[in-house]
Amino acid sequence: MKVLVTGGAGYIGSVTVEQLIKAGHQVAVFDNLSQGHREAVHEDAEFIIGDLANRDGIDGAITEFRPDAVMHFAAKSLVGESMQSPFLYLGDNVRNGLNLLESVVEYGIQKFILSSTANLFDDPETIPIDEKERIVPGSPYGESKYILERMLHWLDRTGKLRFAALRYFNAAGATKSRGEDHDPETHLIPLVLQVALGQRKDIKVFGNDYKTPDGTCIRDYIHVADLAQAHRLALHGIDHTSHVYNLGNGLGFSVQQVLDAAREITGHAIPSEVVGRRPGDVATLVAASDNVRADLAWKPEHPEISQIIESAWRWHSDHPHGYEK
Repeated sequence: MKVLVTGGAGYIGSVTVEQLIKAGHQVAVFDNLSQGHREAVHEDAEFIIGDLANRDGIDGAITEFRPDAVMHFAAKSLVGESMQSPFLYLGDNVRNGLNLLESVVEYGIQKFILSSTANLFDDPETIPIDEKERIVPGSPYGESKYILERMLHWLDRTGKLRFAALRYFNAAGATKSRGEDHDPETHLIPLVLQVALGQRKDIKVFGNDYKTPDGTCIRDYIHVADLAQAHRLALHGIDHTSHVYNLGNGLGFSVQQVLDAAREITGHAIPSEVVGRRPGDVATLVAASDNVRADLAWKPEHPEISQIIESAWRWHSDHPHGYEK
């Protein structure tokens, strides 16, 4: 299958491209490199530099590559930034996604995979969180993803395409050649590893008085390679019908557990400081991924936090300053 991957130079997108090529698919990456890295793009993928704000550029890429399916990762994705600059997210993410969808429909592409988010569940009523949980986006970023999900719903209802929306929780870890390199970095595990590498003084723990076993927040960390595998499987899972899936390990690990595992794996003390809670942080967010397991025969191959951190530590040790700038 020929797959066009927007944002394929980014963290999750580049690992998904790696998995797609390994499985024998032809891949073209469409990316403006504003957040991604040219070095992260697989050597066997066609690379098209372009911006989703430019409809002509999208049309040109589709005309040239003629994909059978599109995977859409390209988006602004910083929750905090979206709270400070809502129109940047409600504008760019939605407009760019609409540009892409208009091209996809115009050129008759029948399969679309959306990189969605667990930020749709800001106030969950049930843990673990399944697909029936009420939608309460936690930020303009989450809202922008939900708007795209609703667009896809109606395109499916009107017979224009079939889609899968994968709402994933905390992506983490690395493959041998691809890992996290964000600017700014906001994710816990790479921040912890930066302390281990001597690049950061300590790690801030935002509250230790939550109703959890050790008082720190619990999150569902899922290995990026397992996420990528789910995207690949979803290509065939939408042959006949569209799906929305919550995608996580189903296992929750606390901030303290992450710190303890990182200290053991790296052999470094990794100083930490407990500070006040962050506004909006809930005690526990864990996914119920029963549906994606049943429908796609998907199963995480790296479920333990030690496996996730070990893979990230290997990559960060080999790339202490990330990709070549």
